[in-house]
Amino acid sequence: MDDFLAARSQMALSLGFHIIFSCIGMVMPFFMAVSHFQWLRKGDESYKNLTKAWSKGVAIFFATGAVSGTVLSFELGLLWPRFMEHAGPIFGMPFSLEGTAFFIEAIALGFFLYGWNRFNPWFHWFTGVVVGISGLASGILVVAANAWMNSPAGFDFVDGKYLNIDPMRAMFNDAWLSQAIHMSLAAFAATGFAVAGVHALMILKRKNIRFHTHAFRIAAFFATVAAVLQPLSGDFSAKDVAKRQPAKLAAMEAHFHTEKSASLVLGGLPNEEKQRVDYAIKIPGMLSFLAHGNFKQEVTGLDQIPAQNRPPVVVPHLAFQLMVGLGMFMMALSGLYFWASWRKKQWLRREWFLRLFVAAIPAGFIAVEAGWTVTEVGRQPWIMYGVMRTADAVTPMPGIAYSFYLFTAVYLSLSLIVVFLLYRQIKMVPELYDRPAQQLVAA
Repeated sequence: MDDFLAARSQMALSLGFHIIFSCIGMVMPFFMAVSHFQWLRKGDESYKNLTKAWSKGVAIFFATGAVSGTVLSFELGLLWPRFMEHAGPIFGMPFSLEGTAFFIEAIALGFFLYGWNRFNPWFHWFTGVVVGISGLASGILVVAANAWMNSPAGFDFVDGKYLNIDPMRAMFNDAWLSQAIHMSLAAFAATGFAVAGVHALMILKRKNIRFHTHAFRIAAFFATVAAVLQPLSGDFSAKDVAKRQPAKLAAMEAHFHTEKSASLVLGGLPNEEKQRVDYAIKIPGMLSFLAHGNFKQEVTGLDQIPAQNRPPVVVPHLAFQLMVGLGMFMMALSGLYFWASWRKKQWLRREWFLRLFVAAIPAGFIAVEAGWTVTEVGRQPWIMYGVMRTADAVTPMPGIAYSFYLFTAVYLSLSLIVVFLLYRQIKMVPELYDRPAQQLVAA
């Protein structure tokens, strides 16, 4: 493995792990706050136990997210020093603000974890809300920095120099809003379905049914609302990408030839050598409509992009198809949940219904990983779109492959530790609300 590939692989590995930890860390505090609110309002002890159980999960993911995020920050400087030399002064503001949000989150989490029976109950609840808001803000600020890499702004590039730097314009670049909305909804959907699925599994096992039913309904609510809104966000993002990064859109859709009334490609295997997509279903005019709101509008193909500036096609296309497919599955499951909650409440206790949520446990996070693959691979060969190539930004330091192997071992170990801690936490859920005789899951 050459050093350039090793550096890219190490960043991909680090980001792939961190994004899961950060998504859960962003979203779980809101579940915790809703459960806490229900306990304060209703006085039901099962909500109190649920809040305490979820708060321990929040602490675990806060710690792992902090560690993996810190590693990513160092890797930007160590693996891509030329990029950071020029880009650091321009897009440093969202990173500095993210640090502020992180400190607020840490302080609020400490207040919440150790504030039981010490603070006013509603102030204690408020500290949990602050954990969620600051965590979400932290995620949005990091996404703003990534959006800047896709849509560089806030400077003038003259004779190889970066002049007239405007950090605010850099942070609020043309891509930040669409990416922030899309990523936030993805985090809520992924975490919601994963948490709901875990609690659905515990209901199927007839353990602590009252406790897990409360947990399932809170998580499912957030998941299903986010999953229904996500296609609207996706449409917003697609139109934005079509305008700013036509090469990325062409790679996502395996759109090799510029044409009017461009067809939307479903599935298929791109053949870059022959400039075609095999085994695909094509819907005439639909890509033009999705990209430009007009069935006849011309859509730029890869044939209009200089060969040296074209991104890979196979990886972004397959990742995009996977993301969309899983998104449609989660949206369909959300529609079923809304129908069950409105007209078929008995379905909420049926085994087949709960098994659908169990099956959806990994769906959201696989979709998140696929979406980030599209974002990052589709931007290639640029690290700073249209300004700096990834190959020009990599460190000249040799031996990066060994660093990649070391970090792979570290992240795998960290993941195993997190899984063990979460498994132990789930096993420690109190048996106070187990009512198997009265609350069996209907077959």
